Amino acid sequence: MNYNAFISEMEVKRTTSGKLVDKTFAVKDVFDIKGIPASAGNPDWLKSHEPANSNAPVVEQLLAEGAALLGTTITDELMYSLNGENMHYGTPVNPVEHTRVPGGSSSGSAVAVAANMVDFSLGTDTGGSIRIPAAYCGNFGFRPTHGSVRIDGAIPLASSFDTVGWMTKDPALLHLVGQVIVKGDEHRNQAFDHVFLGEDCWELVSKGMVHALKPYVHYVESELTATTGNVAKEGLMEWSNVFRTLQGLEIWKTHGEWIEKVQPEFAPDIRARFQWASALDPSLKEPNERMREEITEAMQQLLGDHTILLIPTTPDIAPKLHLSENELEDRRTKTMQLTCIAGLAKLPQVTLPLGHTDGIPTSLSVVAGQGMDLPLLKWVKKHWPALSAI
Repeated sequence: MNYNAFISEMEVKRTTSGKLVDKTFAVKDVFDIKGIPASAGNPDWLKSHEPANSNAPVVEQLLAEGAALLGTTITDELMYSLNGENMHYGTPVNPVEHTRVPGGSSSGSAVAVAANMVDFSLGTDTGGSIRIPAAYCGNFGFRPTHGSVRIDGAIPLASSFDTVGWMTKDPALLHLVGQVIVKGDEHRNQAFDHVFLGEDCWELVSKGMVHALKPYVHYVESELTATTGNVAKEGLMEWSNVFRTLQGLEIWKTHGEWIEKVQPEFAPDIRARFQWASALDPSLKEPNERMREEITEAMQQLLGDHTILLIPTTPDIAPKLHLSENELEDRRTKTMQLTCIAGLAKLPQVTLPLGHTDGIPTSLSVVAGQGMDLPLLKWVKKHWPALSAI
């Protein structure tokens, strides 16, 4: 079957030795690949930008450890969506349920892994663009601490939120990729001993999702000292608004000049989002930045080096294809109340494919303190045999 995951196919292999020898990967069509022009999911971007002169550093790191690059994958337009549908290049087919969206914006990267076309894939995650497609397609997905993986050589969206993330079908490989590309100390913390359950996060989730994920939550509670409470004292909607405002201001600063000059053709929902960003008052930046600093400090105090936060990755299973703009925005609003936590506080978050609702994958997320990327990935690898046996 043609899953429409790739926008260009190739085979680039640098060496026959290393930690990732015999592993294959794909990268979202926003990374520099020598001689290949990136589309960022939009033909007008493709026409107005030149091919890359060299590979992005993170791609070189993977090639140097023996992995083989098999191609670049379809993304939502300029990475500004969590849906996964692309009107220009077609929507990658969700392998677990063809009638549902794959999630975005790293849609092709998620599908390539879920369909076993590659062993792992790279994407970017600004507002959830690794975590959401991983959840919808039944993959493991990882968004690292902001700045812990090199992102130069990737088209930006909102630089203070942008991260390089990756997806796999295997937690051991998820960890191994992290060992190659993450700057950090795996031995900084040998064990997490507390878990915090965000009650305000779980209130956003459908009853079916809560039921599907409950056994896995109980397992984690039995392994660690558990505490419950609200994550956001101001409310997750307020946190989400801070995220959206700061992200929107950065997005227009990054891409506004190009959009006004080129007048690219966007899908209606993408176009509406850019129009909204263009109308934001720059004076909103300072108060929202102060709020972000307070959120970051609060989350670091909550988690530190020894506590993990357990939340649902999404409010519900993958939605059906071709929803209306209003339905898409409603889902996006609810989803970003969950994804904004790690984004605002620059935290690592891992998405675990656990459980099903009506035969569709559900997903649990684990968030840790800043810089705890490798310990978090190691924790997942250690506990996955017990979790997957439930």
